[in-house]
Amino acid sequence: MRGPGAAVLQCAAAGLGRPVLIRGARLLDRRARLDRQGDLLVRDGEVAEIGPPGGLEPDADVEVVEGEGLTALPGFVDPHVHLRTPGREDEEDLDSGTRAAAAGGYCAILAMPNTDPVVDSAPVLRSLLERAREEARIPTGFLAAVTRGQRGEQLTEMAELADCGAAGFTDDGLPVERAGVLRQALQYQRLAERVLALHEEDPSLSGAGAMHEGEVSAVLGVAGIPSISESTMIARDAAIAGYEGGRIHVQHVSARDSVEALEAARAAGVAVTAEATPHHLCLTDECVRTLDANFKMNPPLRAAEDRQALVDALRSGVVDCVATDHAPHAREEKEQPFEIAPMGVTGLETAFAALHTRLVLPGLLDLGTLAERMSAGGAPFGIEPPTLAPGADADLCLVDLDAEWEVGEAGYESRSANCAFAGQRLTGVVRMTVAKGAVVYRERSFAIGAVA
Repeated sequence: MRGPGAAVLQCAAAGLGRPVLIRGARLLDRRARLDRQGDLLVRDGEVAEIGPPGGLEPDADVEVVEGEGLTALPGFVDPHVHLRTPGREDEEDLDSGTRAAAAGGYCAILAMPNTDPVVDSAPVLRSLLERAREEARIPTGFLAAVTRGQRGEQLTEMAELADCGAAGFTDDGLPVERAGVLRQALQYQRLAERVLALHEEDPSLSGAGAMHEGEVSAVLGVAGIPSISESTMIARDAAIAGYEGGRIHVQHVSARDSVEALEAARAAGVAVTAEATPHHLCLTDECVRTLDANFKMNPPLRAAEDRQALVDALRSGVVDCVATDHAPHAREEKEQPFEIAPMGVTGLETAFAALHTRLVLPGLLDLGTLAERMSAGGAPFGIEPPTLAPGADADLCLVDLDAEWEVGEAGYESRSANCAFAGQRLTGVVRMTVAKGAVVYRERSFAIGAVA
């Protein structure tokens, strides 16, 4: 394999940015070995120059942002988002989903193919890319399905889909249940040159489970999903990938057993990357005692030791990146009884604040590592991570690390409100996001002025 080809990301705002000078912010980017106060100039879609605080003089056409007390980070990249387009635009669409992403500090996202119709053919993929070019607020790419209709039987035309710009392949929402089908997909991967992103779950073990199988599920009398449903599939798929010399990306890792399976696969030389979500990194199945369906997702929130293992894995790099698995649902669907309600929660607007509040402030993870992991989501798919280095594309966000806010108090940019952090007070606010040199989000109370 020569490695993944270039994914196609489309955006309506591409090339529309005016020059922007951020003055006096803390500039933090481990990739650029940068952590100091300074000025940063964005021009022609790039980080044009970095200087000492007050050291860069703006031209007349430059918008100036007073960044004192704020921190500039590389923009975040989310490799796992559900935009519900086509088919359920009442829950989310390209405009609302990418608006929510921009509000969360994201400069690029990748959308999942489990839509209606499924993204399993070149015409559907081309249509979505065309729509993204007209509607998306930030660069947006799309994964295509591994199997037709995500039925787990016949492979899609992966090479053709890759030529059309598919960022990768996944049957997310469903596992590739049959080992022989996964093996064929990994063989076809040599032609398609795209990574396979895998939802790891053994349905025969998950059964009708609605939450993590453990002490809390036993007390509530709710059918549980054991962690081995995930970890045994990771071990199986890693073994097949190793045998075929293929590359896999493990989606939404949730359990300690799964981290151990990833460590074993890497030790055996398997090319495997992995992601974890903010809700699995911050919350446990103790939240489910309320039977609030906003805590229902797949994989489920697990025990405290699982959460700790994920945090340790994110810190060490066994888990490569953060992915929100942003999954909007209509309000009436989530207001059903817990066991009936659909699985999935939103997360684009709260990811940074939740992780900053629950991991960075208590000292479980340092801010530089969090920024690195949140901006690394595109790397498994051949997308270069953002950086603040001069000459790089201007993909960054400006955050206020001290600001407190209540989730949902001012509403959401997303069309859906099924957030696992709803009503919680978090610390850390995204004030502004820049994608490909364009200001794609600016907090309403955060003014930017042009130099006279």
